[in-house]
Amino acid sequence: MTVFWIAAAALLVLALLLVLPPLLRLRSTAPTAQPVGEAGKAPDARRANLAILRDQLAQLDAELAADSVTPDQHRLSRSEIERRVLDEEAVAEGPRRAGSARSTALVLGTLIPLFALGVYVARGNPAGLDPSATQARAEPSGEVSMAQMEEAVEKLAKKLEGQTAPQPGDAQGWAMLGRSYAFMQRFPEASRAYGRAIALEPKNPQLLADQADVLAALQGQQLAGEPMRLIDQALQIDPNHPKALALAGSAAFERKEFAAAVALWTQARQFVPADSEFAKALDGSMAEAKSAMSAAVGGGVTVAAADAAMAQAGAGVGKEATPGTSASASAATTAVAQAKDGSSGSAAAAPAARLSGRVTLAPALAARAAPTDTVFIFARAADGPRMPLAILKRTVADLPISFTLDDSMAMSPQMKLSNFPLVVVGARVSKSGNAMPQAGDLQGQATPAKLGSSGIELVIDAVQP
Repeated sequence: MTVFWIAAAALLVLALLLVLPPLLRLRSTAPTAQPVGEAGKAPDARRANLAILRDQLAQLDAELAADSVTPDQHRLSRSEIERRVLDEEAVAEGPRRAGSARSTALVLGTLIPLFALGVYVARGNPAGLDPSATQARAEPSGEVSMAQMEEAVEKLAKKLEGQTAPQPGDAQGWAMLGRSYAFMQRFPEASRAYGRAIALEPKNPQLLADQADVLAALQGQQLAGEPMRLIDQALQIDPNHPKALALAGSAAFERKEFAAAVALWTQARQFVPADSEFAKALDGSMAEAKSAMSAAVGGGVTVAAADAAMAQAGAGVGKEATPGTSASASAATTAVAQAKDGSSGSAAAAPAARLSGRVTLAPALAARAAPTDTVFIFARAADGPRMPLAILKRTVADLPISFTLDDSMAMSPQMKLSNFPLVVVGARVSKSGNAMPQAGDLQGQATPAKLGSSGIELVIDAVQP
């Protein structure tokens, strides 16, 4: 034991002789005080700022992918964000250079105590080590606390509000501030930030949709009123904007227009990554709406039949007037409401309430269709709702197809061929098998025909844009 203590004392003295003089020299040459400012910014605060800047970059790239911003706006905003990142890195560089001057002394000061610790572990009692000391020296986890995030957000707000004139990228800065406030559930501040962003970019559908979302949160998650006005405005600018379509679907669901909600959500689903959380949320919402639609229909039309009618009616969603209140979505809702009065195929066909003819595929498009692709043949009123009055499902392998459409193929007794004197027959080839038209589908349409017409020649000769 005596030998151990002598060796430990000798090693301790040697360690102190090596470590203390360099540290004392550094202390004597260092300035006695550091000015408070960017150079004195806490590492955690810098990490918070960098985290927010990374989020802004990711959001900016997502908006470019969704065509919410132009490439020029994206390039300008990205340059501004990268400049801010460089500013943060420059602030952190000073302390790193100061620390490198002591690296040699710290290495020596670490190795010698470790050697002494090795002797103690080999010759002494390791159980006597106090783990609390090691835990106290443990490095921080690197996670940004809510307080640090709030501090970074407040700094960004002060910077934006302190500018005497708008600067390039300010709209994205206000948008990022709005998203940060919304994440912290500070919805009044989020709404004000989005308002400043919209004032700079009034034609940005993403900003309009984000503002509508925040305003809905302020009025108990209700989209009626100003939120719906902003949603309609966003869809007038971009009829296929995913978030605006999703919010319009939620508004339709609030009004118990379940078919219209599914039509809008289905369209939004086409413009988001299939494996994204957004897509999963849309799928869940559509399942809920279809369940509610089935309960509303009761014993009438099956959900599958209602889906087909809703999807055909939804072909114009996002392309006619205001998608949130379009005639297409309204027609889908009407189809389900009318379906309560009877079931599909329940009405007998009147002798003259039929159409017949033949569908062919244009040779120029033959290479774009596979034998297993689905072919929908349907009739719609020439002047009336877009919901199909009769629908027939086949495959490309069956082409050319001789068809007959009559009242037995109606979706409901109130929406059938015999109720309309003039109809239009159309056909569409779908690779997905989905009744909702999609870009790339092949389609064709005949001229309006009277009930009882035969020999209708329908050629599929166009591509869905």
